[in-house]
Amino acid sequence: MSQITVTVPDETLLALGMTPNQLGDELRLAGAVKLYEIGRLSSGAAARLAGIPKPAFLEKLADYGVDTFNLSDAELAQETRLG
Repeated sequence: MSQITVTVPDETLLALGMTPNQLGDELRLAGAVKLYEIGRLSSGAAARLAGIPKPAFLEKLADYGVDTFNLSDAELAQETRLG
């Protein structure tokens, strides 16, 4: 697994009222949601990037105003087979 370091001003942490770990988790989730929204990652891959289970990721999409059922044809076929 790769690790990426992001420098964040202390004022940003204070303004958000978050710890560095909380902000890191939020940035991972927000990045995963955006990459899913623009079609760069599948919902499963985005959930793994966010570090949460796929059902939880799909629920979080609404918090960001992203359509939960934005599945590709391949994803829809896979979900249909699994269900």
